[in-house]
Amino acid sequence: MEKFEGYIFTALCSTNFLVSCLLFSKITREQREPYMDEIFHVRQAQKYCYGKFNEWDPMITTLPGLYLASVGVIKPVVWLVDLTGKVVCSTAMLRFINLLFNCGILYLLYLIICKLHLKEKTKTASRRVLSALSLSTFPVLYFFNFLYYTDAGSTFFILFTYLMTLYGCHKASALISVFAIFFRQTNIIWVVFCASTIVANKMDETWRTEQSKKKDDKSPCQIPFSVSGVKRVMRFLLEFLTTANHVKAVMLVVWPYILVAVGFIAFIVLNDGIVVGDRSSHEACLNFPQLFYFFSFALFFSIPTSLCYHRALRFLQTLKKQPLLYLLITGLCLLLVWKFTFVHKYLLADNRHFPFYVWKRIFQKHEVVRFALIPAYVFAAWNFMDTLKSRSLFWSLAFLVCLLGATVPQKLLEFRYFIVPYLLYRLHMPLPSLTRLVLEFLFYTAVNAATLYIFINKTFQWPNSPAVQRFMW
Repeated sequence: MEKFEGYIFTALCSTNFLVSCLLFSKITREQREPYMDEIFHVRQAQKYCYGKFNEWDPMITTLPGLYLASVGVIKPVVWLVDLTGKVVCSTAMLRFINLLFNCGILYLLYLIICKLHLKEKTKTASRRVLSALSLSTFPVLYFFNFLYYTDAGSTFFILFTYLMTLYGCHKASALISVFAIFFRQTNIIWVVFCASTIVANKMDETWRTEQSKKKDDKSPCQIPFSVSGVKRVMRFLLEFLTTANHVKAVMLVVWPYILVAVGFIAFIVLNDGIVVGDRSSHEACLNFPQLFYFFSFALFFSIPTSLCYHRALRFLQTLKKQPLLYLLITGLCLLLVWKFTFVHKYLLADNRHFPFYVWKRIFQKHEVVRFALIPAYVFAAWNFMDTLKSRSLFWSLAFLVCLLGATVPQKLLEFRYFIVPYLLYRLHMPLPSLTRLVLEFLFYTAVNAATLYIFINKTFQWPNSPAVQRFMW
Protein backbone atom coordinates (compact mmCIF):
# COMPACT_ATOMS: atom_id res chain seq x y z
CA MET A 1 0.00 0.00 0.00
CA GLU A 2 1.49 3.33 -1.02
CA LYS A 3 1.80 5.95 1.70
CA PHE A 4 -0.74 8.38 0.23
CA GLU A 5 -3.18 5.58 -0.52
CA GLY A 6 -2.81 4.40 3.07
CA TYR A 7 -3.70 7.85 4.42
CA ILE A 8 -6.76 8.10 2.19
CA PHE A 9 -7.95 4.61 3.11
CA THR A 10 -7.46 5.24 6.83
CA ALA A 11 -9.40 8.51 6.61
CA LEU A 12 -12.27 6.81 4.78
CA CYS A 13 -12.31 3.96 7.31
CA SER A 14 -12.57 6.46 10.16
CA THR A 15 -15.29 8.45 8.41
CA ASN A 16 -17.23 5.30 7.58
CA PHE A 17 -17.05 4.14 11.20
CA LEU A 18 -18.14 7.56 12.51
CA VAL A 19 -21.15 7.73 10.17
CA SER A 20 -22.08 4.14 11.03
CA CYS A 21 -21.89 4.93 14.75
CA LEU A 22 -24.24 7.90 14.32
CA LEU A 23 -26.71 5.75 12.40
CA PHE A 24 -26.31 2.99 14.98
CA SER A 25 -27.16 5.42 17.77
CA LYS A 26 -30.29 6.60 15.95
CA ILE A 27 -31.52 3.09 15.15
CA THR A 28 -30.87 1.82 18.68
CA ARG A 29 -32.77 4.72 20.23
CA GLU A 30 -35.74 4.04 17.95
CA GLN A 31 -35.68 0.25 18.34
CA ARG A 32 -34.32 -0.49 21.80
CA GLU A 33 -35.79 -3.97 22.14
CA PRO A 34 -34.72 -6.95 20.02
CA TYR A 35 -36.58 -7.08 16.72
CA MET A 36 -37.50 -10.04 14.49
CA ASP A 37 -34.82 -12.78 14.69
CA GLU A 38 -32.89 -10.66 17.18
CA ILE A 39 -35.29 -11.92 19.83
CA PHE A 40 -33.73 -15.39 19.58
CA HIS A 41 -30.14 -14.25 18.96
CA VAL A 42 -30.02 -11.72 21.81
CA ARG A 43 -31.61 -14.12 24.27
CA GLN A 44 -29.13 -16.87 23.39
CA ALA A 45 -26.12 -14.53 23.53
CA GLN A 46 -27.19 -13.30 26.97
CA LYS A 47 -27.34 -16.91 28.19
CA TYR A 48 -23.75 -17.34 27.03
CA CYS A 49 -22.81 -14.07 28.76
CA TYR A 50 -24.12 -15.51 32.03
CA GLY A 51 -22.19 -18.74 31.50
CA LYS A 52 -25.21 -20.87 30.58
CA PHE A 53 -23.53 -22.68 27.70
CA ASN A 54 -25.68 -25.79 28.04
CA GLU A 55 -28.94 -23.96 27.24
CA TRP A 56 -30.05 -23.66 23.62
CA ASP A 57 -33.05 -22.02 21.97
CA PRO A 58 -34.65 -24.60 19.62
CA MET A 59 -35.77 -21.82 17.24
CA ILE A 60 -32.15 -20.98 16.32
CA THR A 61 -30.94 -22.81 13.21
CA THR A 62 -27.26 -21.74 13.10
CA LEU A 63 -24.24 -22.82 15.15
CA PRO A 64 -23.20 -20.57 18.08
CA GLY A 65 -20.42 -18.66 16.31
CA LEU A 66 -22.10 -15.27 16.72
CA TYR A 67 -22.67 -15.74 20.45
CA LEU A 68 -19.19 -17.10 21.16
CA ALA A 69 -17.60 -14.21 19.25
CA SER A 70 -19.78 -11.69 21.10
CA VAL A 71 -18.87 -13.09 24.51
CA GLY A 72 -15.22 -13.23 23.47
CA VAL A 73 -15.25 -9.51 22.67
CA ILE A 74 -17.58 -8.24 25.40
CA LYS A 75 -16.21 -10.11 28.43
CA PRO A 76 -12.65 -8.66 28.23
CA VAL A 77 -14.12 -5.16 27.74
CA VAL A 78 -16.41 -5.63 30.75
CA TRP A 79 -13.43 -6.78 32.82
CA LEU A 80 -11.17 -3.89 31.73
CA VAL A 81 -13.75 -1.12 32.14
CA ASP A 82 -15.42 -2.75 35.14
CA LEU A 83 -18.93 -2.58 33.68
CA THR A 84 -21.87 -3.94 35.61
CA GLY A 85 -25.64 -4.02 35.40
CA LYS A 86 -27.94 -4.21 32.40
CA VAL A 87 -25.42 -2.67 29.98
CA VAL A 88 -23.41 -5.90 29.99
CA CYS A 89 -24.55 -7.95 26.98
CA SER A 90 -27.43 -5.55 26.38
CA THR A 91 -29.08 -5.48 22.97
CA ALA A 92 -27.14 -2.34 22.02
CA MET A 93 -23.78 -3.80 23.07
CA LEU A 94 -24.44 -7.01 21.18
CA ARG A 95 -25.48 -5.09 18.06
CA PHE A 96 -22.28 -3.06 18.23
CA ILE A 97 -20.30 -6.26 17.58
CA ASN A 98 -21.59 -6.21 14.00
CA LEU A 99 -20.40 -2.63 13.58
CA LEU A 100 -16.90 -3.84 14.44
CA PHE A 101 -17.27 -6.63 11.89
CA ASN A 102 -18.20 -3.99 9.31
CA CYS A 103 -14.87 -2.24 9.86
CA GLY A 104 -13.10 -5.53 9.33
CA ILE A 105 -15.13 -6.23 6.18
CA LEU A 106 -14.06 -2.90 4.69
CA TYR A 107 -10.39 -3.70 5.28
CA LEU A 108 -10.72 -7.25 3.93
CA LEU A 109 -12.50 -6.01 0.81
CA TYR A 110 -9.67 -3.58 0.18
CA LEU A 111 -6.99 -6.25 0.58
CA ILE A 112 -8.85 -8.68 -1.70
CA ILE A 113 -9.28 -6.00 -4.37
CA CYS A 114 -5.57 -5.18 -4.21
CA LYS A 115 -4.69 -8.86 -4.61
CA LEU A 116 -7.17 -9.64 -7.39
CA HIS A 117 -6.37 -6.55 -9.46
CA LEU A 118 -2.62 -6.54 -8.89
CA LYS A 119 -1.78 -6.82 -12.61
CA GLU A 120 -3.89 -3.87 -13.68
CA LYS A 121 -2.51 -0.40 -14.28
CA THR A 122 -0.71 1.21 -11.34
CA LYS A 123 -2.82 4.38 -11.29
CA THR A 124 -5.78 2.71 -9.62
CA ALA A 125 -5.30 3.68 -5.97
CA SER A 126 -8.45 5.80 -5.79
CA ARG A 127 -10.45 3.11 -7.61
CA ARG A 128 -9.30 0.38 -5.23
CA VAL A 129 -10.16 2.44 -2.16
CA LEU A 130 -13.52 3.62 -3.49
CA SER A 131 -14.43 0.13 -4.66
CA ALA A 132 -13.81 -1.29 -1.17
CA LEU A 133 -15.76 1.54 0.47
CA SER A 134 -18.67 1.11 -1.93
CA LEU A 135 -18.89 -2.66 -1.39
CA SER A 136 -18.74 -2.23 2.39
CA THR A 137 -21.95 -0.20 2.08
CA PHE A 138 -23.66 -2.86 -0.05
CA PRO A 139 -27.28 -2.24 1.05
CA VAL A 140 -28.40 -5.71 2.15
CA LEU A 141 -25.23 -6.26 4.17
CA TYR A 142 -24.97 -2.72 5.51
CA PHE A 143 -28.50 -2.76 6.92
CA PHE A 144 -27.75 -5.77 9.12
CA ASN A 145 -24.69 -4.08 10.65
CA PHE A 146 -27.15 -2.29 12.95
CA LEU A 147 -29.01 -5.39 14.12
CA TYR A 148 -27.84 -8.51 15.93
CA TYR A 149 -27.86 -10.95 13.00
CA THR A 150 -25.24 -13.41 11.77
CA ASP A 151 -24.67 -11.75 8.39
CA ALA A 152 -21.83 -9.36 9.26
CA GLY A 153 -19.76 -11.96 11.10
CA SER A 154 -20.48 -14.65 8.52
CA THR A 155 -19.39 -12.37 5.66
CA PHE A 156 -16.29 -11.23 7.57
CA PHE A 157 -14.98 -14.76 8.09
CA ILE A 158 -15.75 -15.90 4.54
CA LEU A 159 -13.88 -12.90 3.10
CA PHE A 160 -11.02 -13.55 5.54
CA THR A 161 -10.94 -17.20 4.45
CA TYR A 162 -10.82 -16.21 0.78
CA LEU A 163 -8.09 -13.62 1.39
CA MET A 164 -5.87 -16.25 3.00
CA THR A 165 -6.57 -18.57 0.05
CA LEU A 166 -5.48 -15.85 -2.39
CA TYR A 167 -2.23 -15.40 -0.46
CA GLY A 168 -1.59 -19.16 -0.40
CA CYS A 169 -1.97 -19.49 3.39
CA HIS A 170 -4.17 -22.56 3.11
CA LYS A 171 -3.79 -23.85 6.68
CA ALA A 172 -4.79 -20.46 8.06
CA SER A 173 -7.60 -20.24 5.51
CA ALA A 174 -9.01 -23.62 6.54
CA LEU A 175 -8.82 -22.68 10.23
CA ILE A 176 -10.64 -19.39 9.66
CA SER A 177 -13.25 -21.19 7.57
CA VAL A 178 -14.26 -23.16 10.69
CA PHE A 179 -15.28 -19.86 12.30
CA ALA A 180 -17.27 -19.00 9.16
CA ILE A 181 -19.13 -22.30 9.38
CA PHE A 182 -19.84 -21.67 13.07
CA PHE A 183 -21.64 -18.49 12.01
CA ARG A 184 -23.64 -20.17 9.24
CA GLN A 185 -23.45 -23.82 8.17
CA THR A 186 -24.08 -23.06 4.48
CA ASN A 187 -20.72 -21.26 4.39
CA ILE A 188 -19.23 -24.71 3.76
CA ILE A 189 -20.12 -24.05 0.12
CA TRP A 190 -17.80 -21.04 0.01
CA VAL A 191 -15.08 -23.02 1.76
CA VAL A 192 -15.42 -25.51 -1.09
CA PHE A 193 -15.21 -22.56 -3.48
CA CYS A 194 -11.91 -21.46 -1.92
CA ALA A 195 -10.52 -24.97 -2.39
CA SER A 196 -11.96 -25.11 -5.92
CA THR A 197 -10.08 -21.96 -6.94
CA ILE A 198 -6.83 -23.78 -6.13
CA VAL A 199 -7.89 -26.72 -8.30
CA ALA A 200 -8.96 -24.27 -11.04
CA ASN A 201 -5.51 -22.63 -10.98
CA LYS A 202 -3.84 -26.03 -11.40
CA MET A 203 -6.19 -26.81 -14.29
CA ASP A 204 -5.42 -23.46 -15.91
CA GLU A 205 -1.69 -24.17 -15.78
CA THR A 206 -2.14 -27.65 -17.26
CA TRP A 207 -4.53 -26.38 -19.95
CA ARG A 208 -2.13 -23.61 -21.01
CA THR A 209 0.74 -26.07 -21.16
CA GLU A 210 -1.23 -28.47 -23.35
CA GLN A 211 -2.51 -25.72 -25.63
CA SER A 212 0.99 -24.27 -26.08
CA LYS A 213 2.21 -27.69 -27.15
CA LYS A 214 -0.61 -27.82 -29.69
CA LYS A 215 0.14 -24.21 -30.70
CA ASP A 216 -3.49 -23.35 -29.97
CA ASP A 217 -4.12 -19.70 -29.07
CA LYS A 218 -7.59 -20.26 -27.64
CA SER A 219 -7.80 -19.01 -24.08
CA PRO A 220 -9.40 -20.99 -21.25
CA CYS A 221 -11.01 -17.73 -20.18
CA GLN A 222 -13.57 -18.00 -22.95
CA ILE A 223 -16.49 -20.37 -22.42
CA PRO A 224 -16.71 -22.67 -25.46
CA PHE A 225 -20.38 -22.68 -26.47
CA SER A 226 -19.76 -24.97 -29.43
CA VAL A 227 -20.36 -28.72 -29.06
CA SER A 228 -16.75 -29.49 -29.96
CA GLY A 229 -15.51 -26.94 -27.40
CA VAL A 230 -17.60 -28.45 -24.63
CA LYS A 231 -16.40 -31.95 -25.55
CA ARG A 232 -12.78 -30.75 -25.43
CA VAL A 233 -13.20 -29.24 -21.97
CA MET A 234 -15.04 -32.32 -20.63
CA ARG A 235 -12.31 -34.57 -21.98
CA PHE A 236 -9.67 -32.40 -20.31
CA LEU A 237 -11.51 -32.43 -16.96
CA LEU A 238 -11.82 -36.21 -17.06
CA GLU A 239 -8.13 -36.66 -17.88
CA PHE A 240 -7.05 -34.17 -15.20
CA LEU A 241 -9.15 -35.77 -12.45
CA THR A 242 -7.98 -39.29 -13.32
CA THR A 243 -4.26 -38.49 -13.64
CA ALA A 244 -2.41 -39.49 -10.46
CA ASN A 245 0.20 -36.72 -10.67
CA HIS A 246 -2.42 -34.00 -11.03
CA VAL A 247 -4.56 -35.40 -8.21
CA LYS A 248 -1.51 -35.70 -5.95
CA ALA A 249 -0.41 -32.11 -6.68
CA VAL A 250 -3.88 -30.83 -5.84
CA MET A 251 -4.25 -32.93 -2.68
CA LEU A 252 -0.94 -31.67 -1.30
CA VAL A 253 -2.39 -28.14 -1.36
CA VAL A 254 -6.08 -28.57 -0.54
CA TRP A 255 -5.78 -31.12 2.28
CA PRO A 256 -6.58 -28.51 5.01
CA TYR A 257 -9.92 -27.79 3.31
CA ILE A 258 -10.57 -31.52 2.98
CA LEU A 259 -10.16 -31.88 6.76
CA VAL A 260 -12.75 -29.12 7.25
CA ALA A 261 -15.10 -30.86 4.81
CA VAL A 262 -14.68 -34.20 6.59
CA GLY A 263 -15.39 -32.52 9.93
CA PHE A 264 -18.50 -30.92 8.46
CA ILE A 265 -19.75 -34.28 7.13
CA ALA A 266 -19.22 -35.74 10.61
CA PHE A 267 -21.29 -32.88 12.05
CA ILE A 268 -24.13 -33.60 9.58
CA VAL A 269 -24.11 -37.29 10.50
CA LEU A 270 -24.12 -36.61 14.26
CA ASN A 271 -26.69 -33.81 13.96
CA ASP A 272 -28.80 -35.80 11.48
CA GLY A 273 -28.92 -32.78 9.16
CA ILE A 274 -27.39 -29.40 8.46
CA VAL A 275 -29.93 -27.32 10.45
CA VAL A 276 -29.45 -27.08 14.22
CA GLY A 277 -32.87 -25.90 15.40
CA ASP A 278 -36.19 -25.26 13.63
CA ARG A 279 -35.89 -27.85 10.84
CA SER A 280 -39.52 -27.80 9.71
CA SER A 281 -39.11 -24.24 8.37
CA HIS A 282 -35.72 -24.85 6.72
CA GLU A 283 -36.14 -27.85 4.46
CA ALA A 284 -33.95 -28.16 1.39
CA CYS A 285 -35.50 -28.47 -2.08
CA LEU A 286 -34.58 -28.01 -5.74
CA ASN A 287 -35.77 -24.43 -6.14
CA PHE A 288 -33.97 -23.68 -9.43
CA PRO A 289 -35.62 -20.25 -9.93
CA GLN A 290 -33.59 -19.08 -6.92
CA LEU A 291 -30.65 -18.91 -9.32
CA PHE A 292 -32.70 -16.66 -11.63
CA TYR A 293 -33.66 -14.44 -8.69
CA PHE A 294 -29.98 -14.11 -7.81
CA PHE A 295 -29.02 -13.15 -11.38
CA SER A 296 -31.75 -10.48 -11.32
CA PHE A 297 -30.57 -9.31 -7.89
CA ALA A 298 -26.96 -9.11 -9.15
CA LEU A 299 -28.03 -7.19 -12.25
CA PHE A 300 -29.98 -4.65 -10.19
CA PHE A 301 -27.19 -3.91 -7.72
CA SER A 302 -24.43 -3.93 -10.34
CA ILE A 303 -26.20 -1.61 -12.79
CA PRO A 304 -23.73 1.26 -12.19
CA THR A 305 -20.70 -0.96 -12.78
CA SER A 306 -21.78 -3.69 -15.19
CA LEU A 307 -24.48 -2.34 -17.50
CA CYS A 308 -23.89 -0.09 -20.49
CA TYR A 309 -25.24 0.50 -23.99
CA HIS A 310 -22.45 -1.45 -25.69
CA ARG A 311 -23.00 -4.53 -23.48
CA ALA A 312 -26.75 -4.50 -24.18
CA LEU A 313 -26.02 -4.17 -27.91
CA ARG A 314 -23.55 -7.06 -27.73
CA PHE A 315 -26.23 -9.21 -26.10
CA LEU A 316 -28.59 -8.52 -29.00
CA GLN A 317 -25.84 -9.41 -31.46
CA THR A 318 -25.22 -12.66 -29.57
CA LEU A 319 -28.93 -13.49 -29.80
CA LYS A 320 -28.79 -12.90 -33.53
CA LYS A 321 -25.71 -15.09 -33.99
CA GLN A 322 -26.88 -18.00 -31.83
CA PRO A 323 -30.71 -18.00 -31.84
CA LEU A 324 -31.01 -21.78 -31.46
CA LEU A 325 -28.79 -21.83 -28.36
CA TYR A 326 -30.79 -19.11 -26.62
CA LEU A 327 -34.05 -20.75 -27.67
CA LEU A 328 -32.91 -23.94 -25.94
CA ILE A 329 -31.83 -21.97 -22.85
CA THR A 330 -35.21 -20.22 -22.74
CA GLY A 331 -37.00 -23.57 -23.06
CA LEU A 332 -34.95 -25.00 -20.20
CA CYS A 333 -35.75 -21.95 -18.05
CA LEU A 334 -39.46 -22.38 -18.80
CA LEU A 335 -39.28 -25.99 -17.64
CA LEU A 336 -37.40 -25.08 -14.44
CA VAL A 337 -39.79 -22.26 -13.57
CA TRP A 338 -42.81 -24.44 -14.31
CA LYS A 339 -41.73 -27.55 -12.38
CA PHE A 340 -39.35 -26.27 -9.71
CA THR A 341 -40.82 -23.05 -8.29
CA PHE A 342 -41.32 -23.32 -4.53
CA VAL A 343 -42.83 -20.65 -2.28
CA HIS A 344 -41.99 -20.66 1.42
CA LYS A 345 -44.78 -19.97 3.91
CA TYR A 346 -42.73 -17.15 5.47
CA LEU A 347 -42.54 -15.35 2.12
CA LEU A 348 -46.33 -15.25 1.89
CA ALA A 349 -47.05 -14.50 5.54
CA ASP A 350 -44.49 -11.98 6.82
CA ASN A 351 -45.19 -8.48 5.46
CA ARG A 352 -42.22 -6.96 7.30
CA HIS A 353 -39.72 -8.13 4.69
CA PHE A 354 -39.14 -6.52 1.28
CA PRO A 355 -39.22 -9.91 -0.55
CA PHE A 356 -42.87 -10.22 0.57
CA TYR A 357 -43.75 -7.14 -1.53
CA VAL A 358 -41.57 -8.20 -4.45
CA TRP A 359 -43.44 -11.49 -4.57
CA LYS A 360 -46.88 -9.98 -3.98
CA ARG A 361 -46.63 -7.09 -6.44
CA ILE A 362 -44.73 -8.87 -9.21
CA PHE A 363 -45.03 -12.65 -9.10
CA GLN A 364 -48.56 -12.85 -7.69
CA LYS A 365 -50.04 -10.37 -10.16
CA HIS A 366 -50.74 -13.18 -12.59
CA GLU A 367 -49.66 -16.77 -13.13
CA VAL A 368 -48.05 -15.77 -16.44
CA VAL A 369 -45.69 -13.23 -14.84
CA ARG A 370 -43.16 -15.80 -13.62
CA PHE A 371 -42.83 -17.07 -17.21
CA ALA A 372 -42.85 -13.59 -18.77
CA LEU A 373 -39.77 -12.69 -16.70
CA ILE A 374 -37.65 -15.44 -18.28
CA PRO A 375 -36.16 -13.18 -21.03
CA ALA A 376 -35.02 -10.82 -18.25
CA TYR A 377 -33.48 -13.79 -16.40
CA VAL A 378 -31.61 -14.84 -19.55
CA PHE A 379 -30.21 -11.33 -20.03
CA ALA A 380 -29.28 -11.07 -16.34
CA ALA A 381 -27.46 -14.42 -16.54
CA TRP A 382 -25.66 -13.40 -19.75
CA ASN A 383 -24.64 -10.06 -18.19
CA PHE A 384 -23.39 -11.92 -15.12
CA MET A 385 -21.18 -14.21 -17.21
CA ASP A 386 -20.05 -11.47 -19.56
CA THR A 387 -18.72 -9.34 -16.70
CA LEU A 388 -16.69 -12.35 -15.51
CA LYS A 389 -15.28 -13.26 -18.92
CA SER A 390 -11.81 -12.08 -17.85
CA ARG A 391 -11.74 -14.99 -15.39
CA SER A 392 -10.67 -18.43 -16.53
CA LEU A 393 -13.16 -21.05 -17.63
CA PHE A 394 -12.32 -23.36 -14.73
CA TRP A 395 -12.64 -20.59 -12.14
CA SER A 396 -16.02 -19.67 -13.65
CA LEU A 397 -17.17 -23.29 -13.51
CA ALA A 398 -16.14 -23.55 -9.84
CA PHE A 399 -17.98 -20.33 -8.99
CA LEU A 400 -21.14 -21.35 -10.86
CA VAL A 401 -21.26 -24.78 -9.20
CA CYS A 402 -20.90 -23.20 -5.75
CA LEU A 403 -23.48 -20.57 -6.68
CA LEU A 404 -25.91 -23.36 -7.56
CA GLY A 405 -25.19 -25.04 -4.23
CA ALA A 406 -25.75 -21.81 -2.30
CA THR A 407 -29.02 -20.76 -3.97
CA VAL A 408 -30.99 -23.68 -5.43
CA PRO A 409 -31.56 -25.70 -2.19
CA GLN A 410 -33.05 -22.63 -0.47
CA LYS A 411 -36.84 -22.67 -0.41
CA LEU A 412 -37.16 -19.18 1.09
CA LEU A 413 -36.51 -16.14 -1.09
CA GLU A 414 -34.27 -14.18 1.27
CA PHE A 415 -31.96 -11.44 -0.04
CA ARG A 416 -29.52 -12.03 2.83
CA TYR A 417 -28.56 -15.36 1.25
CA PHE A 418 -27.27 -13.45 -1.79
CA ILE A 419 -24.74 -11.27 0.10
CA VAL A 420 -21.63 -13.47 -0.16
CA PRO A 421 -22.10 -14.62 -3.79
CA TYR A 422 -22.80 -11.04 -4.87
CA LEU A 423 -19.69 -9.67 -3.15
CA LEU A 424 -17.54 -12.40 -4.72
CA TYR A 425 -19.08 -11.64 -8.12
CA ARG A 426 -18.47 -7.92 -7.77
CA LEU A 427 -14.92 -8.38 -6.46
CA HIS A 428 -13.97 -10.44 -9.53
CA MET A 429 -15.34 -7.99 -12.06
CA PRO A 430 -12.72 -5.85 -13.81
CA LEU A 431 -12.05 -2.78 -11.67
CA PRO A 432 -14.65 -0.19 -12.82
CA SER A 433 -13.79 3.37 -13.80
CA LEU A 434 -13.81 6.08 -11.14
CA THR A 435 -17.03 7.56 -12.54
CA ARG A 436 -18.83 4.23 -12.34
CA LEU A 437 -17.57 3.64 -8.82
CA VAL A 438 -18.87 7.04 -7.72
CA LEU A 439 -22.24 6.18 -9.27
CA GLU A 440 -22.25 2.81 -7.49
CA PHE A 441 -21.44 4.43 -4.14
CA LEU A 442 -24.16 7.06 -4.60
CA PHE A 443 -26.63 4.35 -5.65
CA TYR A 444 -25.85 2.24 -2.58
CA THR A 445 -26.00 5.30 -0.34
CA ALA A 446 -29.43 6.23 -1.72
CA VAL A 447 -30.75 2.69 -1.19
CA ASN A 448 -29.31 2.61 2.35
CA ALA A 449 -30.82 5.99 3.17
CA ALA A 450 -34.23 4.87 1.88
CA THR A 451 -34.26 1.51 3.69
CA LEU A 452 -33.03 2.97 6.99
CA TYR A 453 -35.54 5.83 6.76
CA ILE A 454 -38.36 3.34 6.12
CA PHE A 455 -37.20 1.14 9.00
CA ILE A 456 -37.09 4.05 11.46
CA ASN A 457 -40.07 6.14 10.40
CA LYS A 458 -42.57 3.97 8.51
CA THR A 459 -43.74 1.79 11.37
CA PHE A 460 -47.04 -0.08 11.48
CA GLN A 461 -48.98 -2.48 13.69
CA TRP A 462 -50.68 -5.79 13.10
CA PRO A 463 -54.39 -5.91 14.00
CA ASN A 464 -53.87 -8.60 16.63
CA SER A 465 -50.65 -7.24 18.17
CA PRO A 466 -49.78 -3.97 19.96
CA ALA A 467 -46.08 -4.29 19.05
CA VAL A 468 -44.55 -1.82 16.60
CA GLN A 469 -43.55 -3.47 13.29
CA ARG A 470 -40.91 -2.21 10.86
CA PHE A 471 -40.00 -2.91 7.25
CA MET A 472 -36.60 -4.46 6.55
CA TRP A 473 -34.60 -6.52 4.06
